Parts: sequence; structure tokens; C-alpha cells
Amino acid sequence: MISLKNISLRRGTKLVLDGISTTIHPGEHVGLIGRNGAGKSSLFALLAGRLHEDGGEFFIPAQWRMAEVAQHLPDTDESATAFVLAGDTRLQALQQRLAEAEKTGDGMHIAQLHADLQDAGAHDATARAQALILGLGFKPKELEQPVNSFSGGWQMRLQLARALMCPSDLLLLDEPTNHLDLDALVWLEAWLKRYSGTLVIISHDREFLDATTSVTLHIDQGRLTRYGGNYSKFEELHAQQLVLQQASFERQQEKIAHLQSFIDRFKAKATKAKQAQSRVKQIERMEKVAPVLASADFTFAFQEPANLPNPMLAISDAAFGYTSEAGTSTTILQGVSRTVLAGQRIGILGANGQGKSTLVKTIARELQPLAGKLTEGKGLRIGYFAQQELDVLRPDEHPLQHMVRLARDLGADAPAASREQDLRNWLGSFNFSGDMVTQSVGSMSGGEKARLVLAMIVWQRPNLLLLDEPTNHLDLPTREALAMALNDFDGTVLLVSHDRHLLRAVADDFWLVGRGQVGTFDGDLDDYQRYLLEESRRLREAAKAADAAAQPAPSATAPTIDPREARRLAAQARQALAEKTKPLKKELEKIDTRMAQLGAEKAALEEKLATPLPPADIAEAGKRLKAVGDELDASEERWLELSEAIEQLTQAAEA
Repeated sequence: MISLKNISLRRGTKLVLDGISTTIHPGEHVGLIGRNGAGKSSLFALLAGRLHEDGGEFFIPAQWRMAEVAQHLPDTDESATAFVLAGDTRLQALQQRLAEAEKTGDGMHIAQLHADLQDAGAHDATARAQALILGLGFKPKELEQPVNSFSGGWQMRLQLARALMCPSDLLLLDEPTNHLDLDALVWLEAWLKRYSGTLVIISHDREFLDATTSVTLHIDQGRLTRYGGNYSKFEELHAQQLVLQQASFERQQEKIAHLQSFIDRFKAKATKAKQAQSRVKQIERMEKVAPVLASADFTFAFQEPANLPNPMLAISDAAFGYTSEAGTSTTILQGVSRTVLAGQRIGILGANGQGKSTLVKTIARELQPLAGKLTEGKGLRIGYFAQQELDVLRPDEHPLQHMVRLARDLGADAPAASREQDLRNWLGSFNFSGDMVTQSVGSMSGGEKARLVLAMIVWQRPNLLLLDEPTNHLDLPTREALAMALNDFDGTVLLVSHDRHLLRAVADDFWLVGRGQVGTFDGDLDDYQRYLLEESRRLREAAKAADAAAQPAPSATAPTIDPREARRLAAQARQALAEKTKPLKKELEKIDTRMAQLGAEKAALEEKLATPLPPADIAEAGKRLKAVGDELDASEERWLELSEAIEQLTQAAEA
């Protein structure tokens, strides 16, 4: 087990941990929580052996094997599979020893090492490594691509896979979900639930902590408290503890006041001096109960939009994708027809790589639609938080410079006063006060950078918010503040996030991006997790089918079938398939025709609503638009069901 007794830890002159004590038992899954800067990473560094305690006693079993995610980006051209496979340190060591034994020709040693390699799982190591890579969202074709060909976020996923590949008794994970989409996060949860070693996780994702931990360690003001239970249980117990602490503090203050009153009255009287002195000592000996200090939680609010066009956005038969520098277009989504109304709260769901960010970037005007029409409501003002938004900040500039430049770029369109003092006051409302206003962004934490981006977005007074993974780097209190602000926002929200708590708190409707389409998802997040598992299984089966198709044809010595018999059997199979699929195809044709009619009517209504109309006509057209949209969504859902049914029957006939 891991034991910490009266541990003190300093980072420079700052006392980060002050006399903390706790025990972590073998096999426990522990969530380590606290505000940004509370000392979580310092405690991790102590557990990993990168820091040493400044006081107290720290014990961790010497024989325990430890694994953690390397924070630096790997610079290697070895394949993704080879890179992750190298995370199995035991296997790598045995293979190195085998190579040395083969050089010396030590037969007995070679035989023993082959047995050890078998025990270490050498026979299926590659398959295990590739399962980790695929589980974290990579495609089968990427398994052999060089590590340095991937972007930084994908390289961090490979670092995570490499850590999971390492045989360990203690696994340390610091914000493992930051670079993951929801599908990869769900997979990681399932993997960690099966992990038999001791697990310590730093995370600001409450649902992830609830699913993977059974013990919570809370760091606050240099102190550490252990709670039995996951994050939700911690919240309940912590609230009860604060109530009891405040009650104990108030009782103690009453007792101290009573004793002090006696001392003040009788300290000057010779006959009572002894009793008064006794009460002074009694107060001194008391173990003081600290008051419950009101925490200065970060809160903010979106300003009321200047106007709310309705509909805010209309997309008609559009194709989304990107165009290379050579002018080659790649289509990711096609046939997209959606309407965004004022006040909607839409969560955008979809497995990794299906086009969620492409959809958001096109709406945000960063990409042009490849086909179709995208009509914006008059007065649309977009606030866009991109996944890579923190990289857009200029590291050598400070927050005030960012705000000044933003105000200058907007010019006459600036929604608020833009004098330097006004901008300083605005930054102060986002906890950038004093010297922080002129502190270089490059020296700030990820959470502080995210707050700066939020400050810049809110200042622009948008009526449509496009948020692509906004909670990366935000701690739990700031995530709560974001959820509260979004719920009070009068405009429209389109949200892509792997934070299920935020999605549950904010989104009223869901869009599903998948298989080149954008449709309505009629279900909740639990239904969506089941969909992800089914989609993952479908992709694995497709990959297996592709592998089977790539296998060489059977040799000439394989058993053969008479050609006439083969033709007869094939004809029977085609006839049986046609009988099964005929009614499905007939219904599919009817739906195709109806969807074309609905699409045309929807486009006409949206075009009509974009022109000045009497109030009664606007109401009637809006009502009809909603009815057409609902019928179109239902038709699209049925079309998908029929297509999948036909596909399954065809695959079964070919099997």
C-alpha cells in the first residue's frame, strides 16, 4: 500500500502540501481532486518519484511497477503500433535479454527467455497494442503510420495507449480525457473499470470520476481529506462536513466568548485571578475549529444579445468538407439540411472523425460549404470557441493586449466601451486582476487561457455560440460556472463536448453526425453511449471484412464446385434476397420521393422566412416549417433503418 504521514511539500517558497496524511490500499481506484493550483500535480510528482517530501514519511512498495502518461510529445518516425508496443517494458526487457543471449549462444538461457516471453504475453502483444490504439479512436489504416505524422492531440492519445500497455501495479493518469472524444472516453472508462492495479486519476470530468473511482482525495488549502466513494458521494459528504464544521465553529466561538467574558470581568480581582488565569489556559489549549470560508467560485454571465434572428441559420442540401492547397475537395458531410432556431440548445454528437468539427467550422465561417446553401439570419453574431482556440492566443502578449486588439479589429461593431480601463474592468470580472492583466499568456495555465478565451467571446455579445470542446483545461468549479452561464444565455448554443455533465445540463436537443450525414438523435446520452458501442462493433466487423477480402485467393488444390451447380445456387440466393428486400426497397423509394418533396418545401419556407412578412404569415410559415422538419427527421430515421436492414440482408446472403 501507499502511505503518507504528515507530508509537507514545497514548490519553490510556496508550501503546497502541509502535513497531509492518508493511505491508498492496493487495487483502489482513487480520484484526486482540487482547484487548479491546489497541489494535485505536485502530489502526483511525489508518487512518481520526481519530487521528494520536505517533511514527513512517504512509503510506496519498492517492487511496485508504475505507469503514467508522458506529457511531452514524442518525436519519432516509428509506427503507432511499434510505439505503443514499446510501452510494455517487461516485454521489451525480455526481448533485449533474448537478443544478448542469442549472441552468446547460451541455449539454456535462450530457452528460459522464450518461456518468460510466453508468460509476458508476447504471442498477443501486437494485438493488445492495436486494440488500445483503435479503442482510443484511431482508424485501422493508421496503425502503421509514423507517430510524428499525427497532430499533437493524437500523439497524446498514443502516449496514453503506451501507458495503458505498460504492465503496472500503480497507474497515474493526469487529465486523461482532455484529448479524447466522447466515444474514446467511453472506451477508456470501460478499460479502467477492468484495471486490477491501483489507480490514481486527476480529472475535472465528474461523470468520468463517478464511473472509474471508488475513493476520493480532496486537496484544499494545503490539506488533504480522504472520502470513501466517487465524486458524487464526495460532494454529498463534503457538504455535510462543512455544515458540521460551521456548527462546531459557532459552538466553540460561543464557549470562547463565555470564557473571555469571565476573564475580562475578574482578571483584576485578586480573589478571582486564579480562576481567570485557568480560563486563559483553557482557551489556549483548545484545538481551534476553522470557520467555513466562503469559496470565491468563479462565475460569469453572457450578456443579453442585441437581437435574436429567427431562424438563426438555415442549411439547405449542403456538403461540408475541406479543399486542399492543390484545389482538391474532400467531402465529409453531404445532403445536410438543418434549421437552427433562436433559443435552441443543441448538443452535437458523433463518433470520432465523423465530421463534428467540420460542421461547426463551416457554420463559424472558417470553412466554406462545398455545395448547397447556408443562410444566416439578419444580425447573426457568432461566438466561436474552437478546440485549438488556446493555440490561437499569442503567448508573448498579455490579456489586455488581446482585448485591445479585439476591440480594434471590431471597430464600430464593438458591443461595449473599449477604453483601456473598461477592458481592464472586463478582464477583472473573469479573475484577471492586478498583475495578471499584463502577465504573458505563455506563462499561464491551460485553465487561465481558457478563461481568457471565454472573456473575449462573452465581450463580443454573441447571439449564437459555437462551442467545440470548451471544457478542456477547465477545473470543476469553472465547468459549473460555464454550465450556469449557458443555461442563462438567451441566445442559441451548438455544443460539441465529451463532458457528459455539461451536455446533460445544457442541451435540449441532439444532432447526430455520422456516416456522412447530420440527423436528429432521438434519445439521451445513455442511448448515445449504446449507439457508440454498436458503431464501434460495426467498424470492427467492417475492418475484419476488409482484411478477409485482402487475403490471397485459395490455392488450386482447394475443393471446387461444379460451375452449373454454383450458378444454380447463386441464382437461388439472388431470388431469395430479392424477395426479402423488395418490400423494403419499395418503401425506401417512397421515402426518397417524400423526402425530396419535404426538402423542397422546407427550402421554400426558409427562403420565405428570410423576407419581410406580416406577423400572421411568419407564424403560419414557422409552424409549417416545424411540421415539415419533424416529418423530414422521421423520414430520415426510417430511411436509415431501411438502408441498414437491406445492407444486413445483403451481407447475410453474401456470407
